[in-house]
Amino acid sequence: MSTDLEESTALQLDFDKVAKIGRDGHQVVPVVLQDADSGDVLFIGYANEEAFLATLERKSAVLYSTSRDVLWHKGATSGDTLELVDVAINCEQNSLLYKVRKAGTGVCHTKGDDGVARQTCYYRSVVDGDTLRFD
Repeated sequence: MSTDLEESTALQLDFDKVAKIGRDGHQVVPVVLQDADSGDVLFIGYANEEAFLATLERKSAVLYSTSRDVLWHKGATSGDTLELVDVAINCEQNSLLYKVRKAGTGVCHTKGDDGVARQTCYYRSVVDGDTLRFD
C-alpha cells in the first residue's frame, strides 16, 4: 500500500479487490475483526484454511495476505497482536467474525500524527463521492 492511498483525502475505492483475489486463485473467506469489548470493527482481512486453524490453535488472529501470498500472525512484528475471544460464522459459511482484544498499542499498520498505530483501520469517513475526512 502506498502512503498516498493511506493518508489521502481523495476517495479511491478498489472495486476490483475481490475479483483480483479470485483471478489469483486464493481460496479464502473474508474475516471481520471486531473489538470484543467496544464492538468497533477494526479491519477486514482474509483467512485460508491454514490461517483459520492457526488462529484457533494460537488463540490469536492469524490471517492470509492475498497481496503477499503468505500467512501473517497479526502483530508478530509490531507487537500489536489480537487475542481471540470468539469466532462466529455467517449463515452461508462464507465469512468469519473474529471477536478480539488488542494486546498492543494499536491495530492498523498506519500511524496517526502522534506516531502511534491507529486503533482501527477505519480512520476516515466519506464526505462525498470524491472526498474523505480524517476522524
